[in-house]
Amino acid sequence: MEIRLGLATGEGTNEQSISVTMRTPGDDFDLAIGFLYTEGVIRNPADIARIEYAGPPSPDKGLYNVVKVTLADKVRFDAARLVRHFFTSSSCGICGKASLNAVRIQLPEGKREDFEIAAVDLHRLPEALRASQTEFDRTGGLHASGCFDANGRIRRLREDVGRHNALDKLIGSYLGEPRPFAGLGILLSGRASFELIQKAAMTRAAFVAAVGPPSSLAVELAEELGITLVGFLKAHTFNVYVAPQRIV
Repeated sequence: MEIRLGLATGEGTNEQSISVTMRTPGDDFDLAIGFLYTEGVIRNPADIARIEYAGPPSPDKGLYNVVKVTLADKVRFDAARLVRHFFTSSSCGICGKASLNAVRIQLPEGKREDFEIAAVDLHRLPEALRASQTEFDRTGGLHASGCFDANGRIRRLREDVGRHNALDKLIGSYLGEPRPFAGLGILLSGRASFELIQKAAMTRAAFVAAVGPPSSLAVELAEELGITLVGFLKAHTFNVYVAPQRIV
């Protein structure tokens, strides 16, 4: 799917392509909104004047593969801010120490949301996540990102062939709410890459749990930002890499 930005200029609206991603169709607008938010292009839904599909549908399946997001007149966009996106992939995330500074600059102001959970409730999450993955049941090949409450209940879930897309869809679906991730943690069906921790950090979430392992840069970023990071989460075991005090 291609994401295009409509930018207000003195002569009207200028259209610019800023991202192309291989995605699972569905929740396309949430994907675009979540991507723009986690990349620091927008700060809230009010920064978007209009979102719509652009171009004709694909001839084979009738799917629209271009989403155009027109920014509000007040929003100023610097294309150079998205340069680092071209050094990322769905498999390895961001590479290089320099990206740590880029993340620190664009993080939203405000403290992390308070969150605590009991270990016994953490152990229930993998099974609860799997039970909620309806598209995985159909395809056998999709990642998921979900949010869970302090009682270990999955409150919302999004699926996609790309881990980063699944999280962008989840974040985009919450952005219209006053405190989107208050009282919630984020759950990842695979491993926790630097990029996924960066996206989670943009929501001010204080707790990220992953069924798979984290990368070393993901651990470093979580430690710097004070985000509790759990990996290898299973029914009877898990590893805590950062901030264990939130597990009670």
